[in-house]
Amino acid sequence: MANLLAALTNSARALDAYSQVLQVTQNNVANASTPGYVQQTQTLIALPFDPSTGDSGGVKAGEVLSSRDEYAEEAVRQQTTMLGAASQQVSSLTALQTRFDISGDTGIPLALNNLLQAFSAWGQTPNDSIARQGVLNQATDLANAFRDTAAGLTTVAQDTNRQLQQTVATVNGIVAQLRQYNQDVMQGDRHDAGLDAEVHSALEQLSTYVSFTANPQADGTVTVMLNGQTPLLIEGQQYAISFGLVQPQNPPPTNMSAPPLAQIKASDGTDITSATTSGQLGALVTMRNTTLPGLMGDAWQPGAINQLAAQFADRVNQLLTGGNISGGPSPQPGVALFTYDASDATHAAASLRVNPAITAGQLAAIDPGPPESANGIPLALSALSNPQDSAGQIDGQSFTAYYGGIASRIGSQLISATDEQQVQQSAVAQAQNLRKQSSGVDLDQEAITLVQFQQAYEANSKLVSVLNQLTQDVLNILTGS
Repeated sequence: MANLLAALTNSARALDAYSQVLQVTQNNVANASTPGYVQQTQTLIALPFDPSTGDSGGVKAGEVLSSRDEYAEEAVRQQTTMLGAASQQVSSLTALQTRFDISGDTGIPLALNNLLQAFSAWGQTPNDSIARQGVLNQATDLANAFRDTAAGLTTVAQDTNRQLQQTVATVNGIVAQLRQYNQDVMQGDRHDAGLDAEVHSALEQLSTYVSFTANPQADGTVTVMLNGQTPLLIEGQQYAISFGLVQPQNPPPTNMSAPPLAQIKASDGTDITSATTSGQLGALVTMRNTTLPGLMGDAWQPGAINQLAAQFADRVNQLLTGGNISGGPSPQPGVALFTYDASDATHAAASLRVNPAITAGQLAAIDPGPPESANGIPLALSALSNPQDSAGQIDGQSFTAYYGGIASRIGSQLISATDEQQVQQSAVAQAQNLRKQSSGVDLDQEAITLVQFQQAYEANSKLVSVLNQLTQDVLNILTGS
C-alpha cells in the first residue's frame, strides 16, 4: 500500500512539473514576437531514489531559466546608438542643405551672379541710368538673399533647439519607465520574463538617443549610466538630465550677442555637453554647437555666411568709395553701396542692406587712377567674378567659389551621413539576427517540446488513473467489500 501511495505522489508531482513545462512553452510561443522577450526554459530536477531511506525518486519543477545573452543585447544597443546618430545627421543635414543651393538657380549664388553681371553691364555704359539702376536692384536682391539665408539658419537652429529639448524629455521619460520597472522588480519576482522583456525593450529604445551602460544588479534591478559615467538610474532613483542654451564665457567672447550654444547638464548641474557625442542627442549637439556655428557664427567666430557677406560688402564699398561720381577740378567721391551691423561679426548677413541714402546717380564709375578711367570702377567690380588679387578674394578664393565650398561641404557631409546610416542599418540587423540566434524563441523547438511533454502529461495522467484504481481495489480487499 505504501508503494502505491508513493507512486501516486510521484506521478502527481510529475504532472505538476509537466504542466509548468507546457505553460512556459505556451508563453514562449505567445510572446515570440514581443519586443525584448527571449526564450524561457523550465528546468526539471530528478529527486533522489533510495528505498532504504524512503526516497521514492521522481521529478519536480526547478527554476525557469532565461536564454538572454547580455553581450548580444549590448551589441544591439551599441549599433542602435550609432544608427540613431547617423539617422539624425541625415535629417539635420537634409534640412540644412535646402538653405544652400549650389546649382546657382536660387538664393545667394543667383543673386551674386546677377550683381556681377550688372556690374559688367554698367561698365559697358557707365553713364547709363538704366544700367546704374540695374546695379541697385541686383544689390538689393543679393542683400535680401543673405538675409533670407541668415533667417533660414536661425530657423534650423531653433528647430534643432526644439529637437534637443524633445530628445532630452524622451530620454528622461524612458528612464522613468525603467525606474518603475526597477521598483516592480524590487517588490515582485525578479525572474518575471514579461517584466524582463519590458526592461530590455526600453533599454533598446533608449539606445537610439544616447550612449549608456546598463548593469544588471544582484537584486534584479538595472543601473543605467549615461556615457558610462553619469548616472541616469540607480535602483529606484532617477537622475534626470536637462537642456539649455548658454553663452560661453571662457575664453571671453569676441561676439557678445552671438547665437548661444546648447548645453546638456546632469542632474547635479554638471556640464556633460562635451561627453554627449553619440546617438540622436549627440548628433543634435554636434549640429547645434559645431555645424551651425561654422555657418552662422558663435561667441568666437563670425560664421562662413557672415564672413562672406561682410567681406563682399566691404570690397564693393571700398572700390566705390575709392572712385569718383564726377570728374573735374573738384571730383565728387563715391558712396558706399552696402551697409550692415559691424558691431558684432555674427550679424553681418542678417543685417546686410543696400545703403538707403544712395541713388543710382551716386554710383561712382570713375577710377581716378592714374590714369583716370571713366568706367574703371564697374570693370573692377565685375572682375570680382574672377579676382586676380587677394583684395578681391576670401580665403584665397573668389566670392562665388567660397559660397560653393560652403554648399559642397554640407552636401559631402550629407552623403557621408547617408552612407553611414545605410552601413549602420545593416549592422543593427546583423546584431539583431545574432541575438535572435542565441536567445530568440525557436518555434520549431517549442513545437517539439510541446508535443513531447503533452504526451508525457497524458501518459502520466493514465498512470495516475491506473494507480488510483489499484489503490481502490486494495482498499476494497482490505475492507472485505
